[in-house]
Amino acid sequence: MWNFSFICPTLLILFILLIFYFSLPRLGIRQNKVFLKIIIIETLVVISDIVSSVLDNNYQEHPLVLVSVANMLFFVFFMLRAYVLFKFVISVLHIYPRKFPAIKYFVRLPLYLSLVVTAFSPFTGMIYIVNETGYHAGPFYNVTYFCSFFYLGMAFLSFFIKRDVLVRKRELFSLLFYNVIIGAGLIFRILLPNYLLMDTFCLMAILLVYLSFENPEFYLDLRSTAFNRKALTDFLDERAGNQWKNYICLIIHDYSEMRAIYGSTQMDDALHMISDYLNQMFPKSHIFYFSRGRFVILTDSRINKEEACEKIADKFESSWKSELSEVYLNADYVIFSNKENKLSAEVIEGTITTALDRADFINDRRPLYIGAEDIEETKKQLEIERCFEHAIENGKIEAFLQPIIDAESGRIIGAEALARLRDEEGNVIPPHMFIPIAESTGRVHELGVQVFEKACEFIKKSGPEMKGLSWINVNLSPIQMLQADLAEQLESIANKHGVDTELIHLEITEESTIDDYSMQHQIKALKDKGFVLVLDDYGTGYSNLARLKKIPFTTVKLDMDIVLDYYHNPDEVLPMMIKTFKQLGFKITAEGIENEHMSLVLAELGCDYFQGFYYSMPIPMHEFSEKYLKPA
Repeated sequence: MWNFSFICPTLLILFILLIFYFSLPRLGIRQNKVFLKIIIIETLVVISDIVSSVLDNNYQEHPLVLVSVANMLFFVFFMLRAYVLFKFVISVLHIYPRKFPAIKYFVRLPLYLSLVVTAFSPFTGMIYIVNETGYHAGPFYNVTYFCSFFYLGMAFLSFFIKRDVLVRKRELFSLLFYNVIIGAGLIFRILLPNYLLMDTFCLMAILLVYLSFENPEFYLDLRSTAFNRKALTDFLDERAGNQWKNYICLIIHDYSEMRAIYGSTQMDDALHMISDYLNQMFPKSHIFYFSRGRFVILTDSRINKEEACEKIADKFESSWKSELSEVYLNADYVIFSNKENKLSAEVIEGTITTALDRADFINDRRPLYIGAEDIEETKKQLEIERCFEHAIENGKIEAFLQPIIDAESGRIIGAEALARLRDEEGNVIPPHMFIPIAESTGRVHELGVQVFEKACEFIKKSGPEMKGLSWINVNLSPIQMLQADLAEQLESIANKHGVDTELIHLEITEESTIDDYSMQHQIKALKDKGFVLVLDDYGTGYSNLARLKKIPFTTVKLDMDIVLDYYHNPDEVLPMMIKTFKQLGFKITAEGIENEHMSLVLAELGCDYFQGFYYSMPIPMHEFSEKYLKPA
């Protein structure tokens, strides 16, 4: 006799899970489809388990054929469940057996054999026997366990081989315990066959992966109710190259400013209205909210993209009005036809992002088209990102040196250490191409630390007096200036290399000086450690003499743009600025010196030091030593 104490509540919970899962939009990717199959098949397993068990308990009251068919269906669903539980694991780990036909058929073979044996069991009695004395296990009953344990073993094997795919620890441990719970359920079924416990364990496993992977809200943007960027990434990762090759993209013009004007409540309501409108306009397409006022619509080739953009633009001519708000917005558009079947999600998203930024800047109702050159530019940028990440992880950021010239003597007096990155072929990547990557990825501090350490190594290698150099300048980014223990960290690196901190001049931009309180604290800490401070790129940011008087800078570096502007269009601004700085006791460095005449003009104005391509472009440290330093 079977005990139904556990299985009936399990069935009720499965029904609740099914209702809730179908109540929210679901992304049509393999992982979600397999999970839905798991819920459906598990529901069928539980129902068939209950029905077959009831019939087995009361076999005298029912036709034996009905009892036999009910048991056959249970075993069929039982084996299918083992297979789909395994398929969920490989879908999460992005394993695609179809790419390897031999492996695909090897993995499916136990299921096919088990199903064939089960289908013939009413006639052969191999898995079970139903006769006048009731239900009995057949001689090959353990085939059902073999199938389950085979797929459980394959799931564990796949997990340990491809577990690095799971970046988040939550997902890693959830998938591991998912398999452990299924294994525990199989063991309890063997040890306590009359209690119908395995379905409860399978429900536990389903709830675990639901909370970790499958909650539909993971893929929804709560403001717009459209699918979010993670949904787009996963969708493209799986479906790049199939029928979804056409993209209509829009960006709300000046989104940040509009959000500041209307407020978050009205703008969120507007995003929701825009999302609803796009879903109505493209009922068979996929709508994604790409963040910061950006929507991406994936359509098939039957949609006329130009006409669609025109209709959306017409809608934006009127207000977006609801009971909560009424807002007036403009939008810019991008059209992309993905003719390449092998573009990664990373390339597609990067290309769209860049194109939307450009369209927002142009602010033209007409759509901007993404071409092959845009895709190649994105691929190049992504390659730079990979080179940067590799260099940061392996300490491969280089420091080039550019000489700083004493205006009076014309001799080299110092140098500025500048970060440089090389690609896989050893070519130097311009800083304007990788510095924004360092800032956007939050690794600009690591970049600065590596350059600082390279400068310390150079000073140590050059000897106590650096063979004629008086100092090395090293840049600090505004983000570095926010780090509480920056002074201690830099001092520790200098001490490690036996370098006097006074030999290092730290260049700080005007942008870093905006927050007076934190800046004063940070400056004092650096000054107490013996570092000399230089204000970099003066004239490009929030120039404020009153603020600069509070900070103990020794030198002010004039940005090359204002130096060049004065050289080509002389006026009284720069001379008065330099005169004021000199009266305040600052030394002045002029950047961007391109020729001898510029150096003479700036020297007459009172500049103390020069830096620019006229003297030298930044060069590797070993070349700098060979070219400029005095013999030991």
